[in-house]
Amino acid sequence: MVGFPGGPKAFEICAKFCYGMIVTLNAYNVVAARCAAEYLEMTEDVDRGNLIFKIEVFLNSSIFRSWKDSIIVLQTTKSLLPWSEDLKIVGRCIDSIASKTSVDPASITWSYTYNRKLSVPDKIVEEGINFREKIESVPKDWWVEDICELDIDLYKRVMITVKSKGRMDGKVIGEALKTYAVRWLPDSFDDSVSDALTCRYKYLVETLVCLLPPDKGVGCSCSFLLKLLKFSVLVGVNDSPREDLVKRISLKLHEASVKDLLVPARPPQNTLYDVELIQCIVNRYMMHEKYNQDEKNKANGDFILGHEHVTLMNLGKLIDGYLAEIAHDTNLTISSFIDLSQSIPDSARPIQDGLYKAIDIYLKFDEGRKKEDMRSNGCQETDNGCINACCAE
Repeated sequence: MVGFPGGPKAFEICAKFCYGMIVTLNAYNVVAARCAAEYLEMTEDVDRGNLIFKIEVFLNSSIFRSWKDSIIVLQTTKSLLPWSEDLKIVGRCIDSIASKTSVDPASITWSYTYNRKLSVPDKIVEEGINFREKIESVPKDWWVEDICELDIDLYKRVMITVKSKGRMDGKVIGEALKTYAVRWLPDSFDDSVSDALTCRYKYLVETLVCLLPPDKGVGCSCSFLLKLLKFSVLVGVNDSPREDLVKRISLKLHEASVKDLLVPARPPQNTLYDVELIQCIVNRYMMHEKYNQDEKNKANGDFILGHEHVTLMNLGKLIDGYLAEIAHDTNLTISSFIDLSQSIPDSARPIQDGLYKAIDIYLKFDEGRKKEDMRSNGCQETDNGCINACCAE
């Protein structure tokens, strides 16, 4: 049955209906049956109460009222394109799903998947639970795991619709994107991955970036943004989404960990990690900090507020920890090491133990070559003045 939507099983449903036999419809076969009925023109013009009419009643009265059935049906539409799109089944599923995500969590009475917390009261996974006995309220991000099974194209359309309704908090959007990334992006990536899989990861990362909340200061953790940036480097994501990630990360760099900053370098760089990229992010972060501080000084006087001071100290610990990590790299030049160490102000490093440790690692790891580098930069390696000469203004 070449070209027949839904294949033999869908045709069988239509044939049984014509002969007055019992037809069982469910979330897994209803789209195929609807497309097949359309193909066979089983409309009201031919016979009152025909199959198209009955399927539409079933869709509107049952499927689109159910959270999980709407997701299942949406998944089945992909194999039935363009019929499912032309019949607006895809659009109606998406609208049904997006509308339910915006419902007040206190009003939710349907089952959903929630595995990100270990506490039993946070999970509602089966029909028939007495919801009045819930110990804790339904979380705002109750819906994010169920839609993770969607193909990236359908997921994108659902998320765009969710965002367009304007009722979803940016942090919840960020959590949804993070959960999807955890589901579909691997923990590690190497050059042995096939070109097809690389292209898939590239498209996935670019799509997730375009779905990020519009407010660059909230919504997503710095750790998650840096994970996306790592993958964008590894799979060759286009410049625009990479630039967007750099801008977002530069607003909250102090929240990162040293591990987050270990972005692998790609040719023509010969270092283990992309130090130039981190240097760029640090420079942008300091520009933001300077601008924000200048604005606050105009209103509050020329002093550093407590929160800003703590933030800078966190940044100082982060950069010194990163320096200690990259100091093991024999291809790291002394100029790159010094530039990064000097990219943060003295107030970010009230105690210089972390910097001394990083310098010590740098000198000892490849002592001969790096001591020669120090000499060429006018330093005496046996003198503590070397530290001041190389890493202080």
